[in-house]
Amino acid sequence: MSSVVPIISVDGVTKRFAGPGSLMRRLAGKPPLAVHALNEVNLDIHRGETLGIVGESGCGKSTLARCLVRLLEPDEGAVRFEGRDISHLKSGERRAFNRRVQMIFQDPYSSLNPRMTVKQIIGEALSVHKMRSAADIPGRIAELLELVRLPQDAAGRYPHEFSGGQRQRIGIARALAVEPDVIVADELVSALDVSVQAQVVNLLLQLQEKLHLTVVFVAHDLRLVRHISHRVAVMYLGQVVELSPAEALFTTPRHPYSKALLDAAPELDPSRRSKTVAARGELPSPLDVPPGCPFAGRCPYVFERCLTERPMLTPREGGQRAACHLTDFGAPNVAIPMEGIPS
Repeated sequence: MSSVVPIISVDGVTKRFAGPGSLMRRLAGKPPLAVHALNEVNLDIHRGETLGIVGESGCGKSTLARCLVRLLEPDEGAVRFEGRDISHLKSGERRAFNRRVQMIFQDPYSSLNPRMTVKQIIGEALSVHKMRSAADIPGRIAELLELVRLPQDAAGRYPHEFSGGQRQRIGIARALAVEPDVIVADELVSALDVSVQAQVVNLLLQLQEKLHLTVVFVAHDLRLVRHISHRVAVMYLGQVVELSPAEALFTTPRHPYSKALLDAAPELDPSRRSKTVAARGELPSPLDVPPGCPFAGRCPYVFERCLTERPMLTPREGGQRAACHLTDFGAPNVAIPMEGIPS
């Protein structure tokens, strides 16, 4: 599944947004506040795999997704597609990249033009990228509707005439119209009813196998991520704190935050639900990222080094990588002491 050159590589990507300004800060000559959305993210995405990206709201998942498709430009670092920095692509190369890496957005209600019919929405993508001649576009639209399991009479209807799940299928059809190599799905099903989520996710899995797609699946629902992903990147405060094969993450998490996320995941069986708090405290403000490990203030295993030195993403057994100074955390038959925050 992996290749010599990853189809997408993220190298030291940092992204900041302007924070809330104030006249007093400017008058005092202080630098403007900045929201640290991504902090030196490093990540490889292999051809043909599904990489799940998980974490709490505000951890940088969607910002990373937008950097992958160049809707946002990194302040530092680089995103490379087949080894080439996408920020350096010329006009023709940029157009080819935009075709080969497509994004499906979270909200199926706002991502489709309400004034265009389905055939106009899909046909626009086909004509802009010159995927088919004008005579062949209607036939290709019919093929795409069948591919995402929508009736043929859907072509002449408007987005408001469809349910949320059907609209998301239209969004998938639009993305597939340009025959991409990579699909970036940003919270693909979070706006849908639970009864519809599994149908859309299973459709994406079938399309991936049939069309040999690489999928980046951004989500907060761990059960969906486990079902669809080959590997999972766990993000916290703009950083990747664990990168692991999916099953290994769910059986032996190697970072305390990953374990906290899994402990907090809801159980369908009431008898198995835990009442323990998975991670104490609140997510630190991205306006003021603490030194050292970003999870130190909430981690039950914190010790002195965690407060001053940022851990790097380093290899663990079983193909896992974790950014934790406790290199044996999560290893079988290893007891990790609860140090507590030093005074």
